[in-house]
Amino acid sequence: MQKRAFICLMIVSLLFLSSISLAQTKKLTSVGRYTFVRIRGVVPTQEVMKRLVDLYAGDIKYGFDLAGYGDLYLPFMEQLKTSQFEEKSLPVGDKLMWMLFRSQGKIKIVKDLEWAGKKPLDVFAFYVIKDWKKYEFIMPRPCGNISLRKIEEVAPPEAVCSLTVTPSKVNIKDSVVIDMSGSQNAKAMMVDVFGPDGVKIITHKLTPDNAKITMTLDKPGDYRFQGIAINLADKPSTNPCEAKVHVNYPPVCKIAVPCVTCVNYVGKPITFDASESTDPDGEVVRVDFELLDKSGQVIDKFTSTGKPFTWTKTFSKGGTFTITAIATDDFGAVSEQCRTSFEVTPKRSFFVAEGGPLFAKGSHGPYFFGRLGFLYRLIPNPLDLLISAGPGIALKGDPWKSFLMGNILLLYHQGPAFFGGGFGFSTKSREDQKGSLELVGELGVNVFNYYTSAGSLFFEARGALGEDRSFSKNHKFLLGFRLLF
Repeated sequence: MQKRAFICLMIVSLLFLSSISLAQTKKLTSVGRYTFVRIRGVVPTQEVMKRLVDLYAGDIKYGFDLAGYGDLYLPFMEQLKTSQFEEKSLPVGDKLMWMLFRSQGKIKIVKDLEWAGKKPLDVFAFYVIKDWKKYEFIMPRPCGNISLRKIEEVAPPEAVCSLTVTPSKVNIKDSVVIDMSGSQNAKAMMVDVFGPDGVKIITHKLTPDNAKITMTLDKPGDYRFQGIAINLADKPSTNPCEAKVHVNYPPVCKIAVPCVTCVNYVGKPITFDASESTDPDGEVVRVDFELLDKSGQVIDKFTSTGKPFTWTKTFSKGGTFTITAIATDDFGAVSEQCRTSFEVTPKRSFFVAEGGPLFAKGSHGPYFFGRLGFLYRLIPNPLDLLISAGPGIALKGDPWKSFLMGNILLLYHQGPAFFGGGFGFSTKSREDQKGSLELVGELGVNVFNYYTSAGSLFFEARGALGEDRSFSKNHKFLLGFRLLF
C-alpha cells in the first residue's frame, strides 16, 4: 500500500513539474495515485462509465473546457453511454494530447504527455465521433484519468444519389415533380435539366429537408434530368442518377371543304374533312368542329370521335361561313385551331312543269292545262320570277276549243305560302272569241321544298284586258300543281 501511494505521489509530482514547461513534452513514467475518480477494487467497465456520467458530469465539463475541447463534452457524454471499452496497452514512448486528473480536490489538465514507463501502460480505450473526426480517449486502468490520445479524420460515407421525375409523360406546360428524397448520406443534391435539344435549361439545388421541386415543361420532346448528391466531405456521388420525361407533341389539325364557293349548295350536303389531321407521337382520337357565320357567331357544333373525322351538314340558306376544328390526341393534347372559310349559294334557276284542271268562264268550259317554263329566284326567299307557257286542252266540244296560254309572274314567298301576279296571254278558247292579253293573279303553298327541287299547289285567276273584255265573260280559273327541278 505504501508502494502504491509512493507511485501516485510521483505521478502528481511529474504532472506538476510538466505544467511548468508547456513548450516541452512531459515524461510520464507512472500512474495511479492522483486519480480523477477514486476506484476501489476491480470494477466492470460499464460501471466505471456510469459512474463517470452520473457522478462527475460537472467535473468532466470543467476539464474539457480547461483543455480547450468544450465542444466535445456533449458528444463525449452521449457516446460514452453506449461505447464498448477496448482493453489495450499504451506502448512506451506513445504520446497523449492531454490528461484530465484531480489534485487536492481540483480538476487539472496536463498537455503534451509521453508515456515513459518501463513497460506498456494498460488502458481502457473508447472513441467519440464528431464532425467526421474520430477522437480516441483512454483511461489508465490503475487510476481512471481521462486522456485524449489522438484525433483521426473519418471519411463520411459516400453519397448515393436517387432521382425520380413523375409523371414520365406529360403535355406541354404540365407540371412534373422532381424527387431526390431517396438520396443517402447527402448534405445537398443538384439536378440539371436538359431540353429536347440537349442544352441545359436549369439547375435545381435541393437539400434533404427540401428534396422535392415542381417545374413545368413548355416544349415537346424528350427531357433529361441528371442528378448528383454531395456528402459531408463535399464529394459528389458516382452512381448513375438520371431520369427522362417525354413531353407529348400536340396533334396537327387540318381541315378541308369540297368547295370554296359552293354554288347551288343550299339543300345539298357539304362534308367537312379533318381526316388529314396527324399526331407526331401518337394518334388523333377526336376532332371538335364549330361552324361560324359571317359575323363570327357559332351556329352549330359537332364532335367526331372516330375516323375518318368528318362532319356532313346541309345548309338551309346561303351565306359566307367559317368552319374550325381542334384535334385531340390519345394523350389528351389538343392542336392549334385550324379553319377555312367558304361560301354557300342557293340554287336560283329551275325548270318548271305544272298542270291541273282549268275552268273557262265558270263550269261551262272544263279544261286540263299543262305548262312548261323557267323560274329564277330574284331574291332567294322571298321573290321569284316565273315564265311559263302551255296548252289548255278542252274536255268538252263546241263551242270550246283548245288554246295556248303563257305567263310572266312575280311570286312573293312568306314561309311556305306565296302569292303574286303578272301578265299573261291566251289564244281564243271559243270560236266566238279572240285571243287576249290577261291580268293574272296567283296564290299557293309549298308542299315540299328540297332547295334543289320543290313542289307546290296553287290557284290562279286570269281575266282579259280591254274595254270590251268583261271579266264575267272572259275569265279563267286554274287549280294546279307546280314542280321545280
